[in-house]
Amino acid sequence: MSTKVSDHILERLRAWGVEEVFGYPGDGINGLLAAWGRAENQPRFVQSRHEEMSAFEAVGYAKFSGRIGVCAATSGPGAIHLLNGLYDAKLDHVPVLAIVGQTNRTAMGGSYQQEVDLHTLYKDVASEFVETVTVPEQLPNVLDRAIRTAYARRCPTALIIPADVQELDYSPPTHAFKMVPSSLGMSEFTATPTDEALRRAADVLNSGEKVAMLVGQGAAGAVAEVREVAELLGAGVAKALLGKDVLSDELPYVTGPIGLLGSRPSYELMRDCDTLLTIGSSFPYTQFMPDFGKARAVQIDIDAHMIGMRYPYEVNLVGDAQATLRRLIPLLKAEGRSRKWQDTVCANVKRWHTTMERRAAVAADPINPEYVARALDPLLPDNAILTSDSGSVANWYARHITMRPGMRGSLSGTLATMGPGVPYAIGAKFAHPDRPVFALVGDGAMQMNGLAEMITAAKYRDLWSDPRLVVAVWNNQDLNQVTWEMRAMEGAPSFLPSQSIPDVQYAAFARSLGLTGIRVEKPEDVEAAWRAGLEADGPAVLEFLTDPAVPPIPPHASWEQMEATAASILKGDADRGSMIKQGLKAKVQEFLPGRAKQ
Repeated sequence: MSTKVSDHILERLRAWGVEEVFGYPGDGINGLLAAWGRAENQPRFVQSRHEEMSAFEAVGYAKFSGRIGVCAATSGPGAIHLLNGLYDAKLDHVPVLAIVGQTNRTAMGGSYQQEVDLHTLYKDVASEFVETVTVPEQLPNVLDRAIRTAYARRCPTALIIPADVQELDYSPPTHAFKMVPSSLGMSEFTATPTDEALRRAADVLNSGEKVAMLVGQGAAGAVAEVREVAELLGAGVAKALLGKDVLSDELPYVTGPIGLLGSRPSYELMRDCDTLLTIGSSFPYTQFMPDFGKARAVQIDIDAHMIGMRYPYEVNLVGDAQATLRRLIPLLKAEGRSRKWQDTVCANVKRWHTTMERRAAVAADPINPEYVARALDPLLPDNAILTSDSGSVANWYARHITMRPGMRGSLSGTLATMGPGVPYAIGAKFAHPDRPVFALVGDGAMQMNGLAEMITAAKYRDLWSDPRLVVAVWNNQDLNQVTWEMRAMEGAPSFLPSQSIPDVQYAAFARSLGLTGIRVEKPEDVEAAWRAGLEADGPAVLEFLTDPAVPPIPPHASWEQMEATAASILKGDADRGSMIKQGLKAKVQEFLPGRAKQ
């Protein structure tokens, strides 16, 4: 039996070490589906409920495995549905390959059913590499190049394969004119700056008396080096949300998240420092960084086209974080450096933890949403993986979850799209079937995507050696983040027709799938529900009825406002908008010019 193009594609994916492809079937990829049957489902085809979820699952898989995520969809609507997840990969710099079908070559240009100009559709989201296979000899080059580009540029790439091409007999490129051969694999590579650039950076950092560090996901491979630099320079370390799992929150000088969802100590760190070192982060909100001219600054990033933005850095070091820091460390001087600055940072961090504990303890109707996250924190296993959806729940994830060594966490950072919390968690389970995974989602995101994708979790639960996938839903019947943005930036109460959403029985839905489902209506039952989720023998949905009136206070609010505002609002302001009356509207507007959103 001859090898078809579709057979060769799966064979090549296996050769690249691809173990899962997240997808949804359709006649535009029937040839590939038949090849999967002949290949005995290797790599495994993971069927989502919607192609957007396939893309999100591929992103989650890539984020938590460090390997390329692969998704597949049919022509036309299937390819269109992948886009949001692929944009999430693009903006968060995650390697993902999309394999999509297309109508037969004989029908192209004829306004045929499901015919969409996929090159035009994908030219932005897969701008680094998108190609259509029109003859077998293009393989394996285009597939290899799509994978190599995704890894090298940390981006999504796309391969478009017309349905009739999938059915052709495969023939490799020959040793001939206008043929392009290919080969498997690529070595790891490490880029580092010049000695002169490193000396200039060291001069800047050594001259500082109040050093602040900002780390992002690009520093994930340099944990020991980041700690050594912080201790040499007596620095405080803030973390972009995509870098939340880079450094342990148990370190006394780690100030936690930065930005509108950030911590008060991170805000003060940036406000008061005289020197800034940014490592592996493209945190976009300049207003939360030191005032221009107040701090000298150095940046380290492996991607030259992403460096030098966000702040007027004096030295821009292009290189791998670990390799660059290893060469920089011998040039840094700790002798004679006062520890007063770092002591102040540590005191602020300690006060922040106390403040967050007090805020979580405020009584609410029926449950304080901050308490739900706070109660989970000490129960998390050391190897836990967490995903967070966008919305007010991201505040509670950012501020109340203590990352410890070995734990992982992520969310849609730059796109900040709703809906990836549950599919990210499913992707994480396929990347690490032996680890417990927790998805923290709001009820809006759960209604948008999460409910249907619990069917996927139920379908594949038996493949995971540790079956625990705990999905926590903050059920407040409100699209809460936008509600608070309206109050803070527009001075308006909640517009109910846009913000109010139905009270869905999330736990009952989980039980209808044969999963664990627990609805929690009283604060005294919160901890027991978390423990039950941890002890479940499969996926579980924990539904917490939370009060929408607890505000996600911005980090530049005073310590007193941080502690008092929740209690003030919960006493019953008629429009639930006490946040504005406490003067925070002006502060938020100051930090969010043009009504920008995080």
